[in-house]
Amino acid sequence: MEQKMYQVIIGDSKKSYPEGTSYGEILKEYDAKQELPTILVFANGRLRELHKTLKEDCRLEPVSLTDSIGNKAYKRSMTLLLLKAVYHVAGHENVEKVVLHYTIGSGYYYTIKGNVTLDEAFLSEVKAYMKELVEQKIPIMKRSVSTNEARELFARHGMEDKERLFRYRRSSRVNIYSLADFEDYYYGFMVWHTGYLKYFDLYPYDEGLVLQMPKRDNPTVLPPLEPSPKIFKVQQESERWSQRLGVDTVGDLNECISKGGMKKVMLISEALQEERISKIADQIVERGHVKFVMIAGPSSSGKTTFSHRLSIQLAVHGLKPHPIAMDNFYVNRVDTPKDENGEFDFECVEAIDIALFSQKMTALLNGEQVEMPRYNFVTGKREYKGEFLKLGEDDILVLEGIHGLNDKVSHMLPKESKFKIYISALTQLNVDEHNRIPTTDGRLIRRMVRDNRTRGTSAQATIAMWNSVRRGENRNIFPFQEEADVMFNSALIYELAVLKLYAEPILFQIPEDAPEYMEAKRLLKFLDYFVGVPSEDIPQNSILREFVGNSCFDV
Repeated sequence: MEQKMYQVIIGDSKKSYPEGTSYGEILKEYDAKQELPTILVFANGRLRELHKTLKEDCRLEPVSLTDSIGNKAYKRSMTLLLLKAVYHVAGHENVEKVVLHYTIGSGYYYTIKGNVTLDEAFLSEVKAYMKELVEQKIPIMKRSVSTNEARELFARHGMEDKERLFRYRRSSRVNIYSLADFEDYYYGFMVWHTGYLKYFDLYPYDEGLVLQMPKRDNPTVLPPLEPSPKIFKVQQESERWSQRLGVDTVGDLNECISKGGMKKVMLISEALQEERISKIADQIVERGHVKFVMIAGPSSSGKTTFSHRLSIQLAVHGLKPHPIAMDNFYVNRVDTPKDENGEFDFECVEAIDIALFSQKMTALLNGEQVEMPRYNFVTGKREYKGEFLKLGEDDILVLEGIHGLNDKVSHMLPKESKFKIYISALTQLNVDEHNRIPTTDGRLIRRMVRDNRTRGTSAQATIAMWNSVRRGENRNIFPFQEEADVMFNSALIYELAVLKLYAEPILFQIPEDAPEYMEAKRLLKFLDYFVGVPSEDIPQNSILREFVGNSCFDV
Protein backbone atom coordinates (compact mmCIF):
# COMPACT_ATOMS: atom_id res chain seq x y z
CA MET A 1 0.00 0.00 0.00
CA GLU A 2 1.42 3.35 -1.08
CA GLN A 3 2.25 5.68 1.77
CA LYS A 4 0.39 8.99 1.87
CA MET A 5 2.49 12.10 1.29
CA TYR A 6 1.69 15.60 2.56
CA GLN A 7 2.91 19.06 1.59
CA VAL A 8 4.69 20.99 4.38
CA ILE A 9 5.49 24.70 4.13
CA ILE A 10 8.13 26.25 6.40
CA GLY A 11 8.82 29.87 5.51
CA ASP A 12 9.57 29.92 1.76
CA SER A 13 10.34 26.19 1.64
CA LYS A 14 7.80 23.61 0.48
CA LYS A 15 8.45 19.86 0.66
CA SER A 16 6.59 16.55 0.80
CA TYR A 17 6.86 14.13 3.74
CA PRO A 18 5.28 10.74 4.47
CA GLU A 19 2.28 10.56 6.75
CA GLY A 20 3.36 9.90 10.34
CA THR A 21 6.66 11.81 10.14
CA SER A 22 7.22 13.69 13.39
CA TYR A 23 7.41 17.48 13.31
CA GLY A 24 10.80 17.17 15.01
CA GLU A 25 12.19 15.16 12.08
CA ILE A 26 10.70 17.59 9.56
CA LEU A 27 12.29 20.58 11.32
CA LYS A 28 15.80 19.10 11.55
CA GLU A 29 16.81 20.53 8.15
CA TYR A 30 15.33 23.92 9.07
CA ASP A 31 17.07 23.96 12.46
CA ALA A 32 20.46 23.20 10.88
CA LYS A 33 20.38 26.72 9.38
CA GLN A 34 19.20 28.46 12.58
CA GLU A 35 21.08 29.74 15.60
CA LEU A 36 18.45 28.38 17.98
CA PRO A 37 16.59 25.05 17.88
CA THR A 38 12.85 24.79 17.44
CA ILE A 39 11.20 23.93 20.78
CA LEU A 40 7.54 23.70 19.71
CA VAL A 41 5.71 24.35 16.47
CA PHE A 42 2.49 25.84 15.21
CA ALA A 43 0.97 23.46 12.65
CA ASN A 44 -1.78 25.24 10.71
CA GLY A 45 -2.07 27.65 13.63
CA ARG A 46 -2.30 24.99 16.36
CA LEU A 47 0.53 24.65 18.88
CA ARG A 48 2.11 21.20 18.77
CA GLU A 49 4.95 19.33 20.48
CA LEU A 50 7.67 18.00 18.19
CA HIS A 51 6.87 14.32 18.79
CA LYS A 52 3.45 14.84 17.15
CA THR A 53 3.19 13.45 13.61
CA LEU A 54 2.09 14.68 10.21
CA LYS A 55 -1.54 13.94 9.29
CA GLU A 56 -2.36 16.61 6.69
CA ASP A 57 -0.90 19.28 4.44
CA CYS A 58 0.28 22.04 6.72
CA ARG A 59 2.22 25.21 7.28
CA LEU A 60 4.70 25.00 10.17
CA GLU A 61 5.75 28.03 12.21
CA PRO A 62 8.70 27.20 14.51
CA VAL A 63 8.75 28.34 18.15
CA SER A 64 12.22 28.99 19.62
CA LEU A 65 13.69 29.73 23.04
CA THR A 66 13.24 33.49 22.52
CA ASP A 67 9.46 33.03 22.27
CA SER A 68 7.53 33.16 25.53
CA ILE A 69 5.88 29.78 24.86
CA GLY A 70 9.21 28.14 24.01
CA ASN A 71 10.93 29.64 27.04
CA LYS A 72 8.20 28.28 29.35
CA ALA A 73 8.44 24.82 27.75
CA TYR A 74 12.22 24.85 28.33
CA LYS A 75 11.86 25.75 32.03
CA ARG A 76 9.07 23.22 32.53
CA SER A 77 11.18 20.47 30.96
CA MET A 78 14.18 21.48 33.08
CA THR A 79 12.12 20.78 36.21
CA LEU A 80 11.39 17.26 34.96
CA LEU A 81 15.09 16.73 34.24
CA LEU A 82 16.08 17.98 37.70
CA LEU A 83 13.51 15.79 39.47
CA LYS A 84 14.62 12.69 37.58
CA ALA A 85 18.23 13.38 38.59
CA VAL A 86 17.46 14.18 42.26
CA TYR A 87 15.50 10.94 42.74
CA HIS A 88 18.18 8.94 40.89
CA VAL A 89 21.13 10.34 42.87
CA ALA A 90 19.45 10.41 46.30
CA GLY A 91 17.42 7.22 45.83
CA HIS A 92 13.62 7.26 45.71
CA GLU A 93 13.39 5.90 49.23
CA ASN A 94 15.29 8.95 50.57
CA VAL A 95 13.24 11.68 48.87
CA GLU A 96 9.92 12.51 50.48
CA LYS A 97 9.12 15.55 48.35
CA VAL A 98 10.76 18.05 46.00
CA VAL A 99 8.94 21.41 45.89
CA LEU A 100 9.32 24.18 43.31
CA HIS A 101 8.66 27.40 45.22
CA TYR A 102 9.36 30.56 43.17
CA THR A 103 11.78 32.28 40.81
CA ILE A 104 15.14 33.67 41.85
CA GLY A 105 16.55 35.82 39.07
CA SER A 106 16.29 33.68 35.94
CA GLY A 107 16.20 30.44 37.95
CA TYR A 108 13.82 28.42 40.11
CA TYR A 109 14.16 27.81 43.84
CA TYR A 110 13.44 24.26 45.12
CA THR A 111 13.58 22.51 48.47
CA ILE A 112 14.02 18.78 49.07
CA LYS A 113 12.34 17.06 51.99
CA GLY A 114 13.75 13.71 53.05
CA ASN A 115 17.00 12.01 53.97
CA VAL A 116 19.15 14.17 51.68
CA THR A 117 22.18 16.33 52.55
CA LEU A 118 21.82 19.24 50.17
CA ASP A 119 25.44 20.31 49.74
CA GLU A 120 27.88 21.08 46.92
CA ALA A 121 28.85 17.40 46.58
CA PHE A 122 25.22 16.29 46.16
CA LEU A 123 24.45 19.06 43.67
CA SER A 124 27.61 18.27 41.71
CA GLU A 125 26.47 14.65 41.36
CA VAL A 126 22.93 15.71 40.36
CA LYS A 127 24.30 18.16 37.78
CA ALA A 128 26.62 15.52 36.29
CA TYR A 129 23.72 13.08 35.91
CA MET A 130 21.55 15.78 34.32
CA LYS A 131 24.29 16.49 31.77
CA GLU A 132 24.58 12.76 31.09
CA LEU A 133 20.83 12.63 30.33
CA VAL A 134 21.17 15.67 28.05
CA GLU A 135 23.94 13.95 26.07
CA GLN A 136 21.74 10.86 25.64
CA LYS A 137 18.87 12.89 24.11
CA ILE A 138 16.27 10.78 25.92
CA PRO A 139 12.73 11.34 24.60
CA ILE A 140 10.22 13.00 26.91
CA MET A 141 7.19 10.81 26.42
CA LYS A 142 3.55 11.80 26.84
CA ARG A 143 0.50 9.65 27.40
CA SER A 144 -3.11 10.43 28.12
CA VAL A 145 -4.90 8.70 31.00
CA SER A 146 -8.27 9.10 32.65
CA THR A 147 -8.48 11.56 35.55
CA ASN A 148 -9.25 8.69 37.95
CA GLU A 149 -6.24 6.72 36.73
CA ALA A 150 -4.06 9.82 37.14
CA ARG A 151 -5.24 10.28 40.73
CA GLU A 152 -4.40 6.66 41.53
CA LEU A 153 -0.98 7.08 39.91
CA PHE A 154 -0.20 10.25 41.91
CA ALA A 155 -1.37 8.58 45.14
CA ARG A 156 1.03 5.66 44.48
CA HIS A 157 3.91 8.08 43.87
CA GLY A 158 3.10 9.99 47.08
CA MET A 159 2.24 13.15 45.07
CA GLU A 160 -0.64 14.20 47.32
CA ASP A 161 -0.82 17.74 45.90
CA LYS A 162 -1.48 16.42 42.40
CA GLU A 163 -4.00 13.84 43.61
CA ARG A 164 -5.92 16.60 45.42
CA LEU A 165 -5.69 18.92 42.39
CA PHE A 166 -7.35 16.41 40.08
CA ARG A 167 -10.07 15.63 42.57
CA TYR A 168 -11.60 18.93 41.41
CA ARG A 169 -10.68 18.70 37.72
CA ARG A 170 -13.60 18.60 35.28
CA SER A 171 -11.54 17.33 32.36
CA SER A 172 -11.87 13.56 31.89
CA ARG A 173 -8.28 13.08 30.63
CA VAL A 174 -4.85 14.00 31.97
CA ASN A 175 -1.51 14.14 30.12
CA ILE A 176 1.29 12.35 31.96
CA TYR A 177 4.91 13.03 30.97
CA SER A 178 7.72 10.57 31.54
CA LEU A 179 11.49 10.71 31.34
CA ALA A 180 12.70 7.10 31.31
CA ASP A 181 11.08 5.60 34.44
CA PHE A 182 10.12 8.93 36.08
CA GLU A 183 6.50 10.08 35.59
CA ASP A 184 4.91 13.41 36.44
CA TYR A 185 2.21 15.89 35.42
CA TYR A 186 3.01 19.30 33.93
CA TYR A 187 0.79 22.26 33.13
CA GLY A 188 1.83 22.92 29.51
CA PHE A 189 3.90 21.46 26.67
CA MET A 190 7.42 19.99 26.92
CA VAL A 191 10.50 19.73 24.68
CA TRP A 192 10.96 16.68 22.45
CA HIS A 193 13.97 15.19 24.22
CA THR A 194 16.61 16.01 26.82
CA GLY A 195 19.13 17.11 24.18
CA TYR A 196 17.43 20.53 24.10
CA LEU A 197 18.17 21.18 27.80
CA LYS A 198 21.83 22.18 27.52
CA TYR A 199 21.96 25.40 29.48
CA PHE A 200 21.61 25.23 33.27
CA ASP A 201 23.51 25.23 36.54
CA LEU A 202 22.76 24.32 40.17
CA TYR A 203 23.51 26.42 43.25
CA PRO A 204 22.83 25.81 46.93
CA TYR A 205 20.71 28.68 48.27
CA ASP A 206 19.18 29.21 51.71
CA GLU A 207 17.63 25.84 52.67
CA GLY A 208 17.31 24.60 49.10
CA LEU A 209 18.80 24.96 45.64
CA VAL A 210 18.49 27.17 42.60
CA LEU A 211 18.21 25.69 39.11
CA GLN A 212 19.72 28.53 37.09
CA MET A 213 18.52 28.91 33.48
CA PRO A 214 19.12 31.38 30.63
CA LYS A 215 17.06 34.51 30.14
CA ARG A 216 14.63 34.55 27.26
CA ASP A 217 16.43 37.36 25.41
CA ASN A 218 19.79 35.53 25.53
CA PRO A 219 18.88 31.83 25.67
CA THR A 220 22.32 30.31 25.07
CA VAL A 221 24.15 32.26 27.78
CA LEU A 222 23.82 31.31 31.43
CA PRO A 223 23.78 34.49 33.57
CA PRO A 224 25.32 34.53 37.05
CA LEU A 225 23.01 33.87 39.98
CA GLU A 226 21.61 37.25 41.04
CA PRO A 227 19.40 36.72 44.08
CA SER A 228 17.13 39.46 45.45
CA PRO A 229 17.34 38.86 49.22
CA LYS A 230 14.53 41.26 50.12
CA ILE A 231 12.14 39.74 47.58
CA PHE A 232 13.11 36.25 48.75
CA LYS A 233 12.35 37.19 52.37
CA VAL A 234 8.90 38.51 51.40
CA GLN A 235 8.17 35.34 49.43
CA GLN A 236 9.14 33.22 52.43
CA GLU A 237 6.86 35.30 54.67
CA SER A 238 3.96 34.83 52.24
CA GLU A 239 4.64 31.09 52.15
CA ARG A 240 4.43 30.99 55.94
CA TRP A 241 1.06 32.77 55.68
CA SER A 242 -0.12 30.07 53.26
CA GLN A 243 1.00 27.34 55.62
CA ARG A 244 -0.80 29.06 58.50
CA LEU A 245 -3.98 28.96 56.41
CA GLY A 246 -3.33 25.35 55.31
CA VAL A 247 -3.48 26.44 51.67
CA ASP A 248 -0.24 25.83 49.73
CA THR A 249 -1.65 24.63 46.40
CA VAL A 250 -4.67 25.02 44.15
CA GLY A 251 -5.93 21.62 45.37
CA ASP A 252 -5.82 22.88 48.98
CA LEU A 253 -7.72 26.02 47.97
CA ASN A 254 -10.39 24.06 46.08
CA GLU A 255 -10.85 21.74 49.04
CA CYS A 256 -11.26 24.72 51.36
CA ILE A 257 -13.86 26.27 49.02
CA SER A 258 -15.82 23.02 48.63
CA LYS A 259 -15.97 22.54 52.41
CA GLY A 260 -17.29 26.04 53.04
CA GLY A 261 -14.14 27.46 54.61
CA MET A 262 -13.58 30.27 52.14
CA LYS A 263 -14.94 33.18 54.19
CA LYS A 264 -12.53 32.40 57.01
CA VAL A 265 -9.60 32.20 54.56
CA MET A 266 -10.59 35.57 53.08
CA LEU A 267 -10.78 37.26 56.48
CA ILE A 268 -7.49 35.81 57.72
CA SER A 269 -5.72 36.69 54.43
CA GLU A 270 -6.94 40.27 54.66
CA ALA A 271 -6.02 40.49 58.36
CA LEU A 272 -2.48 39.29 57.63
CA GLN A 273 -2.07 42.01 55.01
CA GLU A 274 -3.51 44.67 57.34
CA GLU A 275 -1.08 43.59 60.07
CA ARG A 276 1.82 43.93 57.61
CA ILE A 277 0.66 47.41 56.51
CA SER A 278 0.36 48.43 60.17
CA LYS A 279 3.96 47.32 60.82
CA ILE A 280 5.18 49.33 57.81
CA ALA A 281 3.44 52.42 59.26
CA ASP A 282 5.18 51.72 62.58
CA GLN A 283 8.57 51.67 60.81
CA ILE A 284 7.88 54.99 59.08
CA VAL A 285 6.90 56.67 62.36
CA GLU A 286 9.84 55.16 64.26
CA ARG A 287 12.33 56.44 61.69
CA GLY A 288 11.15 60.03 62.14
CA HIS A 289 11.67 62.99 59.75
CA VAL A 290 9.93 61.10 56.90
CA LYS A 291 7.97 63.45 54.67
CA PHE A 292 7.80 61.39 51.48
CA VAL A 293 6.68 57.77 51.37
CA MET A 294 7.67 56.56 47.87
CA ILE A 295 5.69 53.52 46.65
CA ALA A 296 6.59 51.69 43.43
CA GLY A 297 5.66 48.39 41.86
CA PRO A 298 4.79 46.75 38.56
CA SER A 299 1.45 46.92 36.77
CA SER A 300 -1.59 45.69 38.73
CA SER A 301 0.26 45.29 42.00
CA GLY A 302 -2.39 47.29 43.86
CA LYS A 303 -0.32 50.44 44.49
CA THR A 304 -3.32 52.77 44.75
CA THR A 305 -5.29 50.76 47.32
CA PHE A 306 -2.10 50.08 49.27
CA SER A 307 -1.30 53.80 49.44
CA HIS A 308 -4.78 54.51 50.86
CA ARG A 309 -4.59 51.72 53.42
CA LEU A 310 -1.11 52.79 54.50
CA SER A 311 -2.42 56.36 54.83
CA ILE A 312 -5.10 55.15 57.23
CA GLN A 313 -2.49 53.38 59.35
CA LEU A 314 -0.32 56.52 59.37
CA ALA A 315 -3.35 58.54 60.47
CA VAL A 316 -3.78 56.14 63.40
CA HIS A 317 -0.35 57.37 64.54
CA GLY A 318 -1.55 60.99 64.46
CA LEU A 319 -0.01 61.89 61.11
CA LYS A 320 -1.84 63.68 58.27
CA PRO A 321 -1.13 61.60 55.14
CA HIS A 322 -1.84 62.81 51.59
CA PRO A 323 -2.01 60.00 48.99
CA ILE A 324 -0.76 61.35 45.64
CA ALA A 325 -0.39 59.60 42.28
CA MET A 326 2.91 60.42 40.59
CA ASP A 327 1.04 60.02 37.28
CA ASN A 328 -0.13 63.62 37.86
CA PHE A 329 3.42 64.69 37.02
CA TYR A 330 3.38 63.19 33.51
CA VAL A 331 4.63 65.52 30.80
CA ASN A 332 1.91 66.59 28.37
CA ARG A 333 1.22 63.79 25.91
CA VAL A 334 2.73 65.65 22.93
CA ASP A 335 6.03 65.79 24.85
CA THR A 336 6.02 62.10 25.83
CA PRO A 337 9.06 60.18 24.48
CA LYS A 338 8.45 57.45 21.93
CA ASP A 339 9.71 53.88 21.94
CA GLU A 340 11.51 51.95 19.20
CA ASN A 341 8.16 51.32 17.47
CA GLY A 342 7.22 55.00 17.39
CA GLU A 343 4.59 54.57 20.13
CA PHE A 344 4.33 56.82 23.18
CA ASP A 345 6.44 55.34 25.99
CA PHE A 346 4.43 56.27 29.09
CA GLU A 347 6.55 54.01 31.30
CA CYS A 348 10.00 55.52 30.76
CA VAL A 349 11.28 57.86 33.46
CA GLU A 350 11.42 60.73 30.95
CA ALA A 351 7.60 60.58 30.72
CA ILE A 352 7.65 62.22 34.19
CA ASP A 353 8.29 65.97 34.40
CA ILE A 354 11.15 65.56 36.86
CA ALA A 355 11.89 69.30 36.98
CA LEU A 356 8.29 70.08 37.97
CA PHE A 357 8.21 67.25 40.51
CA SER A 358 11.49 68.51 41.99
CA GLN A 359 10.22 72.08 42.21
CA LYS A 360 6.92 71.14 43.90
CA MET A 361 8.41 68.68 46.38
CA THR A 362 11.25 71.01 47.38
CA ALA A 363 8.78 73.86 47.92
CA LEU A 364 6.61 71.60 50.11
CA LEU A 365 9.63 70.50 52.12
CA ASN A 366 10.47 74.17 52.69
CA GLY A 367 7.01 74.77 54.15
CA GLU A 368 5.60 76.64 51.15
CA GLN A 369 2.01 76.35 49.90
CA VAL A 370 1.94 74.62 46.52
CA GLU A 371 -0.76 74.14 43.87
CA MET A 372 -0.71 70.47 42.85
CA PRO A 373 -1.25 69.35 39.23
CA ARG A 374 -3.88 66.87 38.09
CA TYR A 375 -3.22 64.94 34.88
CA ASN A 376 -6.16 64.68 32.49
CA PHE A 377 -5.78 61.32 30.73
CA VAL A 378 -8.48 62.24 28.20
CA THR A 379 -6.83 65.44 26.94
CA GLY A 380 -3.29 64.28 27.71
CA LYS A 381 -2.50 67.50 29.58
CA ARG A 382 -1.74 68.57 33.14
CA GLU A 383 -4.37 70.79 34.73
CA TYR A 384 -4.50 73.00 37.81
CA LYS A 385 -7.82 73.21 39.64
CA GLY A 386 -7.02 74.98 42.86
CA GLU A 387 -5.75 71.94 44.78
CA PHE A 388 -3.31 73.54 47.22
CA LEU A 389 -1.11 71.72 49.69
CA LYS A 390 1.17 72.81 52.52
CA LEU A 391 3.10 70.48 54.78
CA GLY A 392 2.85 71.05 58.50
CA GLU A 393 4.74 69.17 61.18
CA ASP A 394 2.42 66.14 61.01
CA ASP A 395 1.77 66.11 57.24
CA ILE A 396 3.30 63.35 55.11
CA LEU A 397 3.02 62.64 51.37
CA VAL A 398 2.26 59.08 50.23
CA LEU A 399 3.43 59.04 46.61
CA GLU A 400 2.74 56.06 44.36
CA GLY A 401 3.96 55.44 40.84
CA ILE A 402 6.17 53.13 38.84
CA HIS A 403 9.22 55.39 39.30
CA GLY A 404 8.85 55.84 43.05
CA LEU A 405 12.13 54.04 43.82
CA ASN A 406 14.20 55.70 41.09
CA ASP A 407 16.46 58.36 42.62
CA LYS A 408 16.58 60.09 39.25
CA VAL A 409 13.08 61.34 40.06
CA SER A 410 13.61 62.21 43.74
CA HIS A 411 17.36 62.92 43.97
CA MET A 412 16.70 66.48 45.13
CA LEU A 413 15.01 65.29 48.32
CA PRO A 414 17.12 64.56 51.42
CA LYS A 415 17.58 60.82 51.89
CA GLU A 416 16.28 60.94 55.48
CA SER A 417 13.01 62.50 54.26
CA LYS A 418 12.19 59.48 52.05
CA PHE A 419 10.88 56.03 52.92
CA LYS A 420 10.78 53.63 49.96
CA ILE A 421 8.30 50.77 49.57
CA TYR A 422 8.24 48.16 46.80
CA ILE A 423 4.92 46.40 46.22
CA SER A 424 4.19 43.46 43.95
CA ALA A 425 1.70 40.62 43.65
CA LEU A 426 4.04 37.69 44.34
CA THR A 427 1.76 34.70 43.92
CA GLN A 428 2.38 32.35 46.84
CA LEU A 429 0.07 29.61 45.56
CA ASN A 430 1.34 26.75 43.37
CA VAL A 431 -0.72 24.55 41.03
CA ASP A 432 1.05 21.65 42.76
CA GLU A 433 4.53 20.92 44.09
CA HIS A 434 6.14 20.91 40.60
CA ASN A 435 4.03 23.51 38.75
CA ARG A 436 4.32 27.11 39.91
CA ILE A 437 1.95 29.97 39.12
CA PRO A 438 4.01 32.76 37.51
CA THR A 439 3.58 36.09 39.28
CA THR A 440 3.05 37.71 35.89
CA ASP A 441 -0.02 35.52 35.23
CA GLY A 442 -1.69 36.78 38.38
CA ARG A 443 -0.99 40.41 37.49
CA LEU A 444 -2.11 39.93 33.87
CA ILE A 445 -5.44 38.48 35.00
CA ARG A 446 -5.88 41.32 37.51
CA ARG A 447 -5.23 43.90 34.79
CA MET A 448 -7.55 42.26 32.27
CA VAL A 449 -10.41 42.28 34.77
CA ARG A 450 -9.81 45.86 35.95
CA ASP A 451 -9.26 47.42 32.51
CA ASN A 452 -12.32 45.68 31.08
CA ARG A 453 -14.43 46.95 33.97
CA THR A 454 -13.11 50.52 34.21
CA ARG A 455 -12.01 51.33 30.64
CA GLY A 456 -13.93 48.88 28.49
CA THR A 457 -10.61 47.44 27.28
CA SER A 458 -10.93 43.95 25.81
CA ALA A 459 -8.90 41.04 27.18
CA GLN A 460 -7.41 40.74 23.70
CA ALA A 461 -6.10 44.32 23.85
CA THR A 462 -4.64 43.79 27.34
CA ILE A 463 -2.82 40.62 26.22
CA ALA A 464 -1.58 42.40 23.07
CA MET A 465 0.10 45.16 25.09
CA TRP A 466 1.38 42.95 27.93
CA ASN A 467 4.84 42.27 26.44
CA SER A 468 5.38 46.02 26.11
CA VAL A 469 4.30 46.51 29.73
CA ARG A 470 6.73 43.78 30.84
CA ARG A 471 9.61 45.39 28.92
CA GLY A 472 8.88 48.68 30.67
CA GLU A 473 8.88 46.96 34.07
CA ASN A 474 12.21 45.26 33.36
CA ARG A 475 13.73 48.65 32.49
CA ASN A 476 12.10 50.97 34.99
CA ILE A 477 10.96 49.03 38.07
CA PHE A 478 12.70 45.73 38.75
CA PRO A 479 16.28 47.19 38.71
CA PHE A 480 15.37 49.36 41.72
CA GLN A 481 13.34 46.87 43.80
CA GLU A 482 16.16 45.92 46.19
CA GLU A 483 16.67 49.61 47.08
CA ALA A 484 13.34 49.66 48.94
CA ASP A 485 13.29 50.05 52.72
CA VAL A 486 10.48 47.49 52.91
CA MET A 487 8.57 45.23 50.53
CA PHE A 488 4.92 44.32 50.50
CA ASN A 489 3.28 41.35 48.78
CA SER A 490 -0.21 42.31 47.61
CA ALA A 491 -1.18 38.83 46.33
CA LEU A 492 -4.06 37.20 48.18
CA ILE A 493 -4.16 33.41 48.51
CA TYR A 494 -7.79 33.27 47.34
CA GLU A 495 -7.82 35.88 44.58
CA LEU A 496 -7.56 33.67 41.48
CA ALA A 497 -10.68 31.74 42.53
CA VAL A 498 -12.53 35.09 42.53
CA LEU A 499 -10.89 36.57 39.40
CA LYS A 500 -11.77 33.38 37.47
CA LEU A 501 -15.46 34.38 37.34
CA TYR A 502 -14.58 37.77 35.84
CA ALA A 503 -11.74 36.69 33.54
CA GLU A 504 -13.25 33.63 31.83
CA PRO A 505 -16.10 35.45 29.98
CA ILE A 506 -13.79 38.12 28.54
CA LEU A 507 -11.14 35.56 27.55
CA PHE A 508 -13.78 33.55 25.67
CA GLN A 509 -14.47 36.70 23.59
CA ILE A 510 -11.06 36.44 21.87
CA PRO A 511 -11.54 34.95 18.36
CA GLU A 512 -9.64 31.81 17.40
CA ASP A 513 -7.86 33.53 14.51
CA ALA A 514 -6.48 36.33 16.73
CA PRO A 515 -2.74 36.38 17.58
CA GLU A 516 -3.72 36.56 21.28
CA TYR A 517 -5.87 33.41 21.14
CA MET A 518 -3.14 30.98 22.23
CA GLU A 519 -2.43 33.02 25.35
CA ALA A 520 -6.16 33.25 26.09
CA LYS A 521 -6.47 29.48 25.69
CA ARG A 522 -3.53 28.94 28.07
CA LEU A 523 -5.06 31.24 30.70
CA LEU A 524 -8.47 29.56 30.36
CA LYS A 525 -6.89 26.17 30.89
CA PHE A 526 -5.08 27.54 33.93
CA LEU A 527 -8.25 29.08 35.42
CA ASP A 528 -10.04 25.75 34.93
CA TYR A 529 -7.99 24.37 37.84
CA PHE A 530 -9.86 26.66 40.24
CA VAL A 531 -13.27 26.29 41.83
CA GLY A 532 -14.82 29.74 41.41
CA VAL A 533 -15.81 31.95 44.34
CA PRO A 534 -18.18 34.98 44.25
CA SER A 535 -16.82 38.34 45.42
CA GLU A 536 -19.59 39.33 47.88
CA ASP A 537 -17.56 38.49 51.02
CA ILE A 538 -14.44 40.44 50.00
CA PRO A 539 -13.96 43.45 52.33
CA GLN A 540 -14.44 46.83 50.64
CA ASN A 541 -10.91 47.96 51.52
CA SER A 542 -9.31 44.84 50.00
CA ILE A 543 -6.62 45.31 47.36
CA LEU A 544 -8.65 42.88 45.22
CA ARG A 545 -11.50 45.44 45.13
CA GLU A 546 -9.24 47.65 42.98
CA PHE A 547 -9.71 45.06 40.25
CA VAL A 548 -13.20 43.58 40.71
CA GLY A 549 -14.91 46.81 41.84
CA ASN A 550 -16.88 48.18 44.82
CA SER A 551 -13.82 49.49 46.65
CA CYS A 552 -14.38 52.01 49.43
CA PHE A 553 -11.44 53.98 47.98
CA ASP A 554 -11.35 56.12 44.83
CA VAL A 555 -9.41 53.63 42.72
